[in-house]
Amino acid sequence: MSARPPFPPFTAETARQKVQAAEDAWNTRDPEKVSLAYTEDSVWRNRDRFVTGRAEIVAFLTDKWRRELDYALRKELWAFEGNRIAVRFQYESRDASGQWWRSYGNELWEFDERGLMARREASIDDVPIEEDERRIHGPRPEAEHGVPFPVR
Repeated sequence: MSARPPFPPFTAETARQKVQAAEDAWNTRDPEKVSLAYTEDSVWRNRDRFVTGRAEIVAFLTDKWRRELDYALRKELWAFEGNRIAVRFQYESRDASGQWWRSYGNELWEFDERGLMARREASIDDVPIEEDERRIHGPRPEAEHGVPFPVR
């Protein structure tokens, strides 16, 4: 049985740790590695897509990072209670034509007692940006962990 500390119920500190760990994992763009943070039967809503289980998570992320090139993400803790965490996030990527995008979103997470995410719901909006408007360049340096990012 795998486990992924910290475990619920979350404190402000452990919720921040969970959010940073998720950001760090997603910035690897490694679908197999990312999937290990989720239960075997994890249920997702990502925009208009519904995904269930690790195999579907891996397939979803593989396709995502094939389309969203040079993907780089920032997550910020919004709220937490018990075994649930809410985050806001922004990521930037470019498509095959070279158009850069900034994606703004909110996620609701629910964890099991082993610290694995059993449910993830994400609402995301995409805004085209020019390359010189980019502000997210790769994984966040450790000195910037927990630093809020602008709304716009």
